[in-house]
Amino acid sequence: MAVPSSALQIHVSIEHQQLELLKDGDCIFSAPVSTAANGPGFEEGSYQTPTGDFIVRERIGEGAPLCTSFKGRLPRSVWNGEESNDAILTRILWLEGLDEQNANTYQRYIYFHGTHAENMIGQPASHGCIRLKNKDMLSLFDLTPISTPVRIS
Repeated sequence: MAVPSSALQIHVSIEHQQLELLKDGDCIFSAPVSTAANGPGFEEGSYQTPTGDFIVRERIGEGAPLCTSFKGRLPRSVWNGEESNDAILTRILWLEGLDEQNANTYQRYIYFHGTHAENMIGQPASHGCIRLKNKDMLSLFDLTPISTPVRIS
């Protein structure tokens, strides 16, 4: 996908468990991430992180307190430290796949989001989404408009 050099772009490296936000080709934000424990893939119900080209289709949670817990993409409460299988915290950037193989990404509810498991950031541990530390998710959200191109490889 050709992107003008002045555009924002997000690159996620599964191998390095790292995210970079580029503007004018320069990195303006970088953060460790956690992609799927089950590795990359596209199948519904696989709990894998899809690869390829995407856009940010929706931004959810603007103005919510840090560590707000989302259920069904609606803010429910501020996370209080309870155990969770896969808490979706702070903000959501919901991805839409642009390639044939990742076209189901939006229907699979694949997001960038904050997590209760910040100690797992930097290693594959998610259920398919891209997890960030909550303060990093807040920063990424504030810098990322709808339609920002995303490349996961």
